[in-house]
Amino acid sequence: MNKTAEKFAATSKASLEATQALATKVQANVEKLVDLNMTTSKTALGESFAHAKAVLGAKDAQELVALQAELAKPMAEKTAAYAQDFQKIIAAASADFAEAAQANMADVQNGFTTLMENATKNVPQGTESAVAFFNQAMSASQNAFKSAQTEAQRVVETAQSNFTAASKQAVDTVKKATKTA
Repeated sequence: MNKTAEKFAATSKASLEATQALATKVQANVEKLVDLNMTTSKTALGESFAHAKAVLGAKDAQELVALQAELAKPMAEKTAAYAQDFQKIIAAASADFAEAAQANMADVQNGFTTLMENATKNVPQGTESAVAFFNQAMSASQNAFKSAQTEAQRVVETAQSNFTAASKQAVDTVKKATKTA
């Protein structure tokens, strides 16, 4: 019984360490998003004031229209660049999370399987069929979990692919629009 408690403690410790590692990665990715947003907002604020000063200094309507046209082109390009940077950070965070979740779940499943094997080794006579039923139920639930995990991974990959395609299409559209402007 002492071995079972030790294995449970070891499995719990490994799970806690994996959770800590994941939390550290999540925090790093949030920090990247905050940095991206701060840099983008500082740049936008500075450019807005510069543009406002230029508009106030416009001598006629033609110059005003030209200033407005000049503003639209870089704004669209910067928006597309921001979307790409944002998508890269989110993709990296998603990959980190998926990797950690898969590794952690595999460790938990292995630990639980070992725990159950140890617990069912010394069962009383006459309970073998109940133990066999329990083991089959556990095996079926693990297989169902693996199927759900595989499907969830497929959904995440599809969503990521769709987001990447949409970002690329937006960037291409902006590039085409700015070339014609």
